[in-house]
Amino acid sequence: MKIFEAKEVGYSYPGNIKALHGVSLAVDAGEKIAILGANGCGKSTFLKILNGLIFPNTGEVNVSFPRSAWECVKLSEESLKGVFNRLFRSRVALLFQNPDAQLFSASVRDEIAFGPLQLDLPQDEIIQRVEDALMLLRIEHLQERSPYELSIGEKRKVAIASLLTVNPDVLLLDEPTAGLDPRSTRELIDLLIEANGAGKTIITATHDLHIVPEIADRCYVFNEEKMIASEGKTEAILSDMALLKECNLIHIHSHKHNEAWHSHPHGH
Repeated sequence: MKIFEAKEVGYSYPGNIKALHGVSLAVDAGEKIAILGANGCGKSTFLKILNGLIFPNTGEVNVSFPRSAWECVKLSEESLKGVFNRLFRSRVALLFQNPDAQLFSASVRDEIAFGPLQLDLPQDEIIQRVEDALMLLRIEHLQERSPYELSIGEKRKVAIASLLTVNPDVLLLDEPTAGLDPRSTRELIDLLIEANGAGKTIITATHDLHIVPEIADRCYVFNEEKMIASEGKTEAILSDMALLKECNLIHIHSHKHNEAWHSHPHGH
């Protein structure tokens, strides 16, 4: 089942600032997909559209949920009302590129508990979900602190934990490894692999090519014209040096070794 299907999506910000142009793609339930592109190519805007935070100026996005009565619903202000809005918000969760845009509670524990509280879950289940998320992200020692006092990496972990406690079917991740140290990056990758193995759909927007082979089976590449330049299996996309260079995802790096200069592709 296609959980998302975008058809010729276009979006411009006020002042006619074009962010997306003619974007069409489909994501099956249970897939792990990467949206690749340089900064400013429209990746973040597209994830916000998939999350129903903004809506296309042209084209449309349809969403379907397995094991529900909702099939091929067009995302719009009108459709995201009432019962469907509650279902959608419990099934689809977005990790913002900037965690400060996502965190607002007085303490880390309150932040992580906020989502489950909106689902009217039993109190003991909420407590258990919070404890599990704290332990999974190794942030038990931060639970009484204000999110605003944390480092960027710690904030990102709290934001991820707040998504996991809702237990969504779809995780939309905007540059999830930005600001994370190598160990935390490894733990996040393992977490995403485990979540996908449990049936969750993972859609990650990134220009960090090093993590892509593990977090995506298929990739869409956005170019600097805010369009899809290519789509395909991850191995094929990452092997296409001309494509990656054209889309500003790699550059040619030169260095001196034993008195001789060498050049090779270097990812951003």
